[in-house]
Amino acid sequence: MRLNHFVKAAVLAMGSTLAVSSVMAAEITGAGASFPYPIYSKWAEAYKTATGTSLNYQSIGSGGGIKQIKAKTVDFGASDMPLKVEDLNADNLAQFPAIMGGVVPVVNLDGVAPGQVKLTGPVLADIYLGKITKWNAAEIVALNPGVKLPADDITVVYRADGSGTSFVFTSYLSKTSPAFKSGVGAGTAVKWPVGVGGKGNEGVAANVQKIKGSIGYVEYAYAKKNKLQHTQLKNRDGGFVQPDDETFKAAAAGADWAKTPGFAVDFTDAAGKTSWPITSASFILIHKSQADAAKGKEVLKFFDWAYKNGGASATELDYVAIPASVVKLVEESWKSQIKDNAGKAVW
Repeated sequence: MRLNHFVKAAVLAMGSTLAVSSVMAAEITGAGASFPYPIYSKWAEAYKTATGTSLNYQSIGSGGGIKQIKAKTVDFGASDMPLKVEDLNADNLAQFPAIMGGVVPVVNLDGVAPGQVKLTGPVLADIYLGKITKWNAAEIVALNPGVKLPADDITVVYRADGSGTSFVFTSYLSKTSPAFKSGVGAGTAVKWPVGVGGKGNEGVAANVQKIKGSIGYVEYAYAKKNKLQHTQLKNRDGGFVQPDDETFKAAAAGADWAKTPGFAVDFTDAAGKTSWPITSASFILIHKSQADAAKGKEVLKFFDWAYKNGGASATELDYVAIPASVVKLVEESWKSQIKDNAGKAVW
């Protein structure tokens, strides 16, 4: 009898241990934009330490993330290109911003310091159109008095995959260059007239590192991590600015999140003396109807934690945290939009 009691107790104890282990081993899955991957990785590491729940996030590009969340193969998708309301409704998706940051032109030039070369939107567009092909072209030299620019050929590097970073970059070029708008246009995957492709921000950074005379575009954290030479850009107010979290924050300052459907704000070519002209939010996509309400709540708990605890990590990597006033709007949208199969709010 005592032995039987002991066995039952051991089984109960084992069951309790397994239950705790199951909670501790919880995992949420996401896929998409490479733009926010450095900060998501940082948050994931800290979140697992704090809660035991892990995040498996695949940096496959915004296009891939949109496809995977629509196919329900991941718990959330991530895209730097916000979806239009009609597209969200068609797939019963909710959308909210997770982080903000900047896309920066990066170059590989001998004898030039990071942030030394100055470019404008129209000149950058003409480089990507193949109209300006030498680093000592008159258009570039005129912007850079006193800078010794080489006579090297310019090799353009672009994203070869469906990319939200490309969407942000081409949106900016389309706003500042009528020729680029009509010839290439804005999109996650466009037909580039010249250059070589790289997959993900990682692939573009790697190509710029190895090709002398090259120019590419990456999220700023990748430029810093890979010690790439970024450029200055002339903003809408006419000033040349350097990329950092303060100039990204300045670009986002005038955003009207509350009145923008799907939180799909556009910061590119924003007004402001210190605004970085290629600034963007990165967005999360999640199904409004959650068949597994517990898993859906785990996703929201992760981003709630990130909003409240991830600001220091964001600043460290030169991202910009979502303002508290916007977080309030986001979490109100969770309550009204994201439901279980019985129609009960998940958050």
